[in-house]
Amino acid sequence: MSLSLTPETEQRIATELAASPYQSADELILAGLQLLAQRGQRLNELREQINIGAEQIVQGKLTDDEVVF
Repeated sequence: MSLSLTPETEQRIATELAASPYQSADELILAGLQLLAQRGQRLNELREQINIGAEQIVQGKLTDDEVVF
């Protein structure tokens, strides 16, 4: 695959490479993609927890704030 990058993006990659342990743009981009995947997974986990909490509210499964705090 070949990519066309703007000069600004190329400069950003060069700047990040200079300040990172990565040896190539490929390594840097792969690390960024891994972080995006982790972020997406974490967002899905949080959404699931929110859905569980919302369902518990609908079911009346609430805890008094004085018990929590």
